[in-house]
Amino acid sequence: MGGSVTMRYLVTGGAGFIGSNYVRGLIDGRWGVSPASVVVLDNLTYAGNLANIDICDNDPRFSFIKGSITDSLLVADLIKDVDIVVHFAAESHVDRSINGSAVFVETNAVGTTVLLEAARKSEIQTFLHVSTDEVYGSVPKGSSIESDPLLPNSPYAASKAASDLIARSFFQTHNFDVRVTRCSNNFGPFQNIEKVIPLFITNLLNDKKVPLYGTGGNVRDWLHVDDHCRGIQLVIDKGRAGEIYNIGGGVELSNLELTHLILNVLDKSIDMIEPVADRLGHDLRYSVDYSKIKQELGYVPARSLNQDLPMLVEWYTSNKSWWSKK
Repeated sequence: MGGSVTMRYLVTGGAGFIGSNYVRGLIDGRWGVSPASVVVLDNLTYAGNLANIDICDNDPRFSFIKGSITDSLLVADLIKDVDIVVHFAAESHVDRSINGSAVFVETNAVGTTVLLEAARKSEIQTFLHVSTDEVYGSVPKGSSIESDPLLPNSPYAASKAASDLIARSFFQTHNFDVRVTRCSNNFGPFQNIEKVIPLFITNLLNDKKVPLYGTGGNVRDWLHVDDHCRGIQLVIDKGRAGEIYNIGGGVELSNLELTHLILNVLDKSIDMIEPVADRLGHDLRYSVDYSKIKQELGYVPARSLNQDLPMLVEWYTSNKSWWSKK
């Protein structure tokens, strides 16, 4: 039912990196649906950027509202006119959460609760909560499955784990159709340059060294933002109420391996690596098992970091006006 042309979408955080990619895909039909309307709610913090969704402005189905997900009156007013909520809005940078955690709890836990309460009262069809593999904590070997315990190690990850549990409680308590996705590290165009791949690319484009935490041994699974958004749409259209679905990219790399890939694409030497003190509580490895979404919904990642990195470097090279102001 999620693919029906009658569906009206509210996308929170739709001016951010992943949210804006999802919104652009809704409007241009990339995810295989043609929604009746798409409303974006975004507070336009440092991570939100209207330039990410300006291509949608001329579509009559699209509208933008500036505001916070913690604003219960605004949220209730918006939700009464939608069928599906896709909830991306979050404080999401680990380093920032280490320096100040209160806003992470406020946005990620309290804001999610405000949205869920309003959505339940309005009896919307489906609430899709976008989460992260970081809620599982560090995984020394193997891969996390959806039923694994949540062992977050940063204030950011803890606030996301809290929001996951709140979302689950609305299904268990109210039989409200909440679905949760947990993704691995995303990459792609329009990503804020505080994140490692765009930070390293833009530093090197400016002939600056790249700050590599510790020995660079921390391992992440890399997921193209298009694959992530396709997975989200599959869960909306074909997933089951109350279920959690991991969405992975299937490309695990240490940060040092990732750094060498970026250096090679930009034809820079290893002298551009600047080792820095490791992040506090830095998880060694994340890895998600995405066999559930593959078996149930037919998800398979179509993109890979190795193939897409040159195109991504070209995007940041060609869009310096977008990132140089940040």
